[in-house]
Amino acid sequence: MSTDQPFADPVAYGSGPDDNITDTTEAAAVTHHTITLGGREIAYTATAGHLVTVDPSESTPNAKFFYVAFTEDGQSEQSRPVTFFYNGGPGSSSVFVLLGSFAPRRIKTDMPSFTPPAPYSMEDNPDSLLDKSDLVFINPVGTGYSAAIAPHKNREFWGTDTDATSLKDFIKRYLTKNSRWNSPKYLFGESYGTPRSCVLAYMLHEDGVDLNGVTLQSSILDYRTSGNAVGILPTAAADAWYHKRQSLTPPPADLTALAAEVEQFASGPYTTALQAFPNPDPATVDKLVAYTGIDKNTLTSWSLAVGQPFLTTLLADKSLALGAYDGRVTGIDSGIAGNIQSNSGGNDPTMAAVSGVYTTMWNVYLNEQLKYTSTSDFVDLNDAVFQNWDYTHVDPTGAKQPAAAGALYTAGDLAALMAINVDLKVLSANGYYDYVTPFYQTVLDLLNMPLADAAIRKNLTTRFYPSGHMIYLDGNSRTALRQDLAQLYDATTHDVEAVSRILALQQSKS
Repeated sequence: MSTDQPFADPVAYGSGPDDNITDTTEAAAVTHHTITLGGREIAYTATAGHLVTVDPSESTPNAKFFYVAFTEDGQSEQSRPVTFFYNGGPGSSSVFVLLGSFAPRRIKTDMPSFTPPAPYSMEDNPDSLLDKSDLVFINPVGTGYSAAIAPHKNREFWGTDTDATSLKDFIKRYLTKNSRWNSPKYLFGESYGTPRSCVLAYMLHEDGVDLNGVTLQSSILDYRTSGNAVGILPTAAADAWYHKRQSLTPPPADLTALAAEVEQFASGPYTTALQAFPNPDPATVDKLVAYTGIDKNTLTSWSLAVGQPFLTTLLADKSLALGAYDGRVTGIDSGIAGNIQSNSGGNDPTMAAVSGVYTTMWNVYLNEQLKYTSTSDFVDLNDAVFQNWDYTHVDPTGAKQPAAAGALYTAGDLAALMAINVDLKVLSANGYYDYVTPFYQTVLDLLNMPLADAAIRKNLTTRFYPSGHMIYLDGNSRTALRQDLAQLYDATTHDVEAVSRILALQQSKS
């Protein structure tokens, strides 16, 4: 077995808007491990370190990216897929998806209950995707241990297009450094990571890197529809169903049946009632009461528009608030707890339930098992990124979208790429209890994206799980998502003709 190579990183990584570093070293800690998946023992190498990207206009280093990669030993370039993972925010590191989803090791939580304080534990992950693909977890500039290289500053990378450009450059550097240009390639983005994926995937194509698959987890592809009551209603109904606050007769057979029923109601009678307010059809209002568990007077005070107040109203009689990221999770909403200001979602009951285990076990895993240590603090969530983000976006048609957050639209980028790369498979995954990126709003956004060809639309698969924003924190949902991802990999790697067309498309852009 190869010898492990620990690495102690002496560089001070600043995470402020005007911070930067001068070091351009591409160093890493390298460790060797095994895991058994599906009865097969897999020997793999974990690499935790940095790669440096270069400003193409000047051919000088502009950013140093921290990443963690898990690669199966002894595999050939062309036969072995590689998947690039990242979270969202903007301002989130990849620690959440790394420790929670499909890496070889995962944390153990008590979701949807609060996970008690240390000691915590980790375990080998039977849902790992390492039997299907190598896994690379990227931390964008200003998160983790990633930073701009002087004279560049962190804030230069904090924007829709500049961020996607920098991740494109990182991926190309990874492909070159590790001789992976001819490997099947995939993206996996969560939350803001989904618009990032749409923009990044198109940019990669423009630079000659064509993808085999993209997974969009907990999507927000059209910020113009954020807060849309029609898109939110089915999630509110799922939350009310879980907490037994509905008054439906007869009760729905299961959550899936309820979701389908409320989707039809939301786009039909509920939409009409919103438009007719203050004179809606009384029968529609009664049905809304039954679905949401909210009384008629309160709904009327909201003009029937179900929004954020629902989270603090459904269980107000118990002084509990629902988690926006996972409506199954509750938190005390009285006394001082009801007045604490959130910090990057940190006061949301969902995030509060798992933040301790994430922070502790990431330090344990990185320092003690992956053998990477640093004199700097690891930045898992960076508020400064979110506060300074530039949402300006130039879409594939050349149209410039304004900088306002509420104007960002990236479903068109995805549609453009799918129309060009006709073999690209896209999996859209959402949790039923996710109020931040509601599942039905994702359905509507994908339905309305400008992709007219019905045959190409068959490359898009949508799946829903009885979980929240971080689907993988629910054990059964993680396993189900893993099965859907396995089908994605099999469909894209076993179709020899499709793989050949993607390689040809990539070579045509080289």
